[in-house]
Amino acid sequence: MNCGLQNMFYKYVWSANWWNQGREDTQVKHLELACCTNDSAAFQALVSSDQEDLLVTRSEDALLWKGGPIQIVRIKVETDAPCQVDIRLIGLIEGDSRVMISDVLLDEPFQYVRKRQIQPIWVELHADESAAAGQYEGKIKFYTHTMFEDEVLASELTFCLTIREQALPKPQDYSFYLDLWQHNCNIARKYDVSYWSDEHFMILDSFLHSLAQLGQKALTLVVSEEPWSGQRSFIDAEPSDLNEYSIIPVVRKKDGHFDYDFSRLDRYVELGEKHGIDRELEVFGLINIWQHDDEGYGKVVEDYPDAIRVRYFDEAAGTYQYIRQIGDLQAYIVALEQHFIAKGWIDRVRVVADEPADIALFEESLACLRDMAPSLKYKAAINHTEFLRKNIEGILDYVPVLDCAAEEFEQLAQLREDAKGTFAYYVCCSPEKPNTFLGSPSIESRVIPWLVEKLKLDGFLRWNYTVWPDKPLENLSYRPLIWKAGDTNFVYPGKSGKPLLSLRYKWLQRGIRDYEYMQLLKRNGKEAFVEEMLQHVFRFEHPRELAPSSGKKAEQLYSFKVDDYERLYKGK
Repeated sequence: MNCGLQNMFYKYVWSANWWNQGREDTQVKHLELACCTNDSAAFQALVSSDQEDLLVTRSEDALLWKGGPIQIVRIKVETDAPCQVDIRLIGLIEGDSRVMISDVLLDEPFQYVRKRQIQPIWVELHADESAAAGQYEGKIKFYTHTMFEDEVLASELTFCLTIREQALPKPQDYSFYLDLWQHNCNIARKYDVSYWSDEHFMILDSFLHSLAQLGQKALTLVVSEEPWSGQRSFIDAEPSDLNEYSIIPVVRKKDGHFDYDFSRLDRYVELGEKHGIDRELEVFGLINIWQHDDEGYGKVVEDYPDAIRVRYFDEAAGTYQYIRQIGDLQAYIVALEQHFIAKGWIDRVRVVADEPADIALFEESLACLRDMAPSLKYKAAINHTEFLRKNIEGILDYVPVLDCAAEEFEQLAQLREDAKGTFAYYVCCSPEKPNTFLGSPSIESRVIPWLVEKLKLDGFLRWNYTVWPDKPLENLSYRPLIWKAGDTNFVYPGKSGKPLLSLRYKWLQRGIRDYEYMQLLKRNGKEAFVEEMLQHVFRFEHPRELAPSSGKKAEQLYSFKVDDYERLYKGK
């Protein structure tokens, strides 16, 4: 059996990481780690063998294997550091090219490992606010036995952890503006529970907790049916169910008046507040509804520019119907606005337009909404430069895709001077670099928050926290020519209603914490050092070089060396 250590950004790829990379003489035996308080330090341990093994992380599971005689390897971490230690076996996910890639942090405390396979193990040491600064030692021990043999210590690796005096803020107090959209109906389907049932809310509690640990700021509220038209699943030969439905039940009473039930919306907002996700209520389904008339995803309200689809139950008819009159639609929108006002949430509300393509249509829809509900504020995810140049009245928050932010950097800077809202950027199925696909270089998840600091923006948006295809753990690859594997998620549906985190989640979290540490340094008068770090990591002279049109390779834009980023914590 061979054992070794790697930094947290190691990625195991089945066809690329050959058996000889697991040889004993090629492995690192000691690591130097550092973190702040309210922070963590993580690394990966690697195990490989020329025979089949069963790796276990809990002593109670180190008994026998269902398949009979097999070497059992028990992993134990010992340290004098005042930290909670988390050990997770790392599972492989199949990518678009049918190659297995390490990504998912498993809940199972054991893993069967084929001979000559490298099995990575995630080890993370969490230092809370009470952890004393200092240097601490640690060991990773590997005990082996077969059947009823006594265990023997087969290998021992070491690490040193330096806990710095500085404390990062708690995640709910991060200044980094993170906005990962929630697709809550998809979550309900993966656990086979009814939409907005008590069981659904219990599951959402766990998923919001995982978002909160990243410092999430925005809560997603879908208030009409199918704002994304099922993510165009109708184009797929084997479509996945990606439909998202309204959180607000509507009933037309027998006397003809409409009743709007905001209790589910309120419950979700309060659940978000419980986890500190309380900066923004992003409302989808009121503007820039994706329309595909030929496939049936068209408008239902007569003489209205947008395709808002509000479903209601008609008590008199005993059937479900759709609001089709502008007056009834206006009454719904006004009621929603007034509810936000009554709850004291109106200043947090942002009606979101996702990639508006037809600017004239968008401006017409925006004018209608502003006339109906003047208290609402607007946010736009923008995927073409013309929208930035237009400077449309009424948009408070701008979130261009990285391509646009790069190509129109001066225009974006001017908009930021004139507007009072939040300015962030996003990546989705494009650009290819940097990105968080399963096949993306691991360091790119860390680069993303560093770019926020480099471009002097507020944060980062992505659409994809839980937009899973139907069986994400079995086949994450879905629509690969448009969405590369991993484009749809940062977490996976785990057992007992809890998410399984991914390496990409952890790498993004590290980048966000780097950003927070930069803000701490700047507050302590070390702006020059932060700028020096940015110059050291990034290679480009002007942001427009980040756009694909520049022809620059990723290696020409930012460093791929983990040590270049770790210099941030060494102060030199």
